[in-house]
Amino acid sequence: MTSTLLKSTCMVLALAAPIAAGLPTHSFAQTVPAPTEEAAAQPATLVADKLEVQGRDLLIASGNVEVFHQGRRLKAAEIRYDRREDRLELTGPITLDDGEGAVIMADAGALDNRLENGLLLGARMVLDQKVQLAANQISRVGGRYTQLYKVAATSCRVCETGRPPLWQIRAKRTTHDTEAQQLYFDHAQLRVLDVPIFWLPRLRLPDPTLDRATGFLIPSLRQNSQLGLGVRLPYFIRIGDHSDLTVTPYLSNNTRTLELRYRQAFHSGDIDFTGALSDDTLETGVRGYLFGAGQFDLPNDFKLDLQIEAVTDEAYLLDYDFSSKDRLRSEVAISRVRRDEYINTRLTSYQSLREGEINSQIPSVVAEGQYEKVIRPASAIGGHLTLEAQVAAYHRYSDLDQLGRDVTRANLSAQWRRDWTLPYGLRASYMLGARADSFAVAQDSTTPDTQTQLHPETQAILRWPWQAQTGRGVTHLLEPLAMIGWTGGRNDNIPNEDSTRAEFDEGNLLNLSRFSGESRRERGQQVGYGLRWVRQSAKWSSDLTVGQIHRSAREEDFSVTSGLSGRTSDLLVAAHLRSANGFDLSARTLFDSDLSANKAEARLNWQSKDAGLSASYVWLGRDTVEQRADVISEWVLDGRYRFAQHWIASTEWRYDVAGDSLDEASLGLNYRNECVDLNLSLSRRFTSSTNVDASTSIDFTVNLTGFSSGKTDRSYTRSCRN
Repeated sequence: MTSTLLKSTCMVLALAAPIAAGLPTHSFAQTVPAPTEEAAAQPATLVADKLEVQGRDLLIASGNVEVFHQGRRLKAAEIRYDRREDRLELTGPITLDDGEGAVIMADAGALDNRLENGLLLGARMVLDQKVQLAANQISRVGGRYTQLYKVAATSCRVCETGRPPLWQIRAKRTTHDTEAQQLYFDHAQLRVLDVPIFWLPRLRLPDPTLDRATGFLIPSLRQNSQLGLGVRLPYFIRIGDHSDLTVTPYLSNNTRTLELRYRQAFHSGDIDFTGALSDDTLETGVRGYLFGAGQFDLPNDFKLDLQIEAVTDEAYLLDYDFSSKDRLRSEVAISRVRRDEYINTRLTSYQSLREGEINSQIPSVVAEGQYEKVIRPASAIGGHLTLEAQVAAYHRYSDLDQLGRDVTRANLSAQWRRDWTLPYGLRASYMLGARADSFAVAQDSTTPDTQTQLHPETQAILRWPWQAQTGRGVTHLLEPLAMIGWTGGRNDNIPNEDSTRAEFDEGNLLNLSRFSGESRRERGQQVGYGLRWVRQSAKWSSDLTVGQIHRSAREEDFSVTSGLSGRTSDLLVAAHLRSANGFDLSARTLFDSDLSANKAEARLNWQSKDAGLSASYVWLGRDTVEQRADVISEWVLDGRYRFAQHWIASTEWRYDVAGDSLDEASLGLNYRNECVDLNLSLSRRFTSSTNVDASTSIDFTVNLTGFSSGKTDRSYTRSCRN
């Protein structure tokens, strides 16, 4: 009752007198703007356990004292308010929270009535719970500037053990500009374990609440067996609220490289470009690359997608570890997706970096257009009718016969499909359609200049799902599958531009055609059949599919290792196993009539809080149609393990089982706590070719964390122990 009465009395007396000017600011070089009339008119609120009024002008508050004003909050053991001087005399411990991420703690001090101007002694300032600055005294000016004298700044946890933090910045004076969100250090000295490392007369750093600021980023060291020992020194330029440029000089014994990255956001999209220019001892002349992407929203629900990928030579991306891509694609595309409509047009240019591929003899420029419309007939007919039109043009730069072949095609199709649920839960689907294909060919004497054909197609699919549930909550689904279909027409003398590779998997088991493009179709009669078993429980789920295709005639355009070349396909076996704790395993293989595998692959992914493992294995037999003279058998592994609170080890490697050789390997070690992030990595590329030489790289980066916005992982923060 007494405390409530005192608090109410304090609120009535709430420092409601007109606010006078702030403390004198002659010691601070910048002009402080005067408070607005609206801000000056707002009274502060004081709450305390005990209140004493002496005379007409002195108010003494003690015991859990708090003052609130315009989002600021002040806590102290005792506050004396002199109305004549408009001044608060504070007795510690003092805590001042400005409401914008900065908290000041002090032993004693004096502030004005708005908590904007004044002096605090024996103080510490904490920014966004990340960076702390200890000082002999702190001056508050205008609510915007905080000036600290004889400062020690760090984002490391400081314990009462007498030991220095891992790193700190010592400065004669530090100014925090809350509006610009910047920290300015005068006569700054960086110390590591209290040992001076280097000195700067002026140093500017963003405070932790600032998202983007112009300035140097963390440099990195790299030792490469081809390029030598080098350093990267990135400089970030904030062009505006919606664009920025990062310039990164990379200097070593054998190269002078300038890396660039430009980003800009628009009202309707964004762009992001990266590139580099190099003058090195590996190749003559200037080398470089440019990668870029952009996405924009256009009127009427259309989307514009841009992409550019270009490089001066085949080895540049791997020499500098920019990318492992061996085919580059530049493209402009416009598309629209609606419930019953799809429109897509694109113009694409390809650049191959693969050994043995000649860019002038592959379809380097491809133009495509597609329109698809779904019509839903009246309920008497039911189902849905899909109308589709496609056009494409493939251009080669070569003028040689066959090697410089250019092809233009147009495709029209109409398909009506309807589904039924029959007695005993049997699901049936029927499709009836027709297609028209037209091809125009240039610079190929083995193929007619023009070809056009019209062919019908039909298909029926049956599924019969059986479901059961055990007493332990495990659900089983057993589903026999069957398909019968027929497609007319022929593939004779039609140039194959987009269907040179085919995959037989559980996704296309019941498809009418398993070619990847429109240049080829499966012709004649075919029957597909299979069985699917699904098991689901609270902890584990699994999926197993077995299937096969039988045709009336052999399909010559399928390769042997595709599993589809004979009248009867290989036996497909595919499985998927998942767990609730992050384990995921999938495997697929094709068995021929002798139960020998023609193709096999497996992928494993497991992620937990402190560890992760991703592994994949692929086996492909010899196949001249797919231009594969040797067996491919390869393991790829990517793993990480957090073996201590602050330490993470990682590894990546690629092993050629068929060649019994290690192609690529890397090891990484990361140390991280609340104030520093150290990364050390060793990588080796063992393979070499006419374009690329084997090389070894060592990379080392040190990042002093804390001066950046965003969330932090508190699990890396060290704790103080007695």
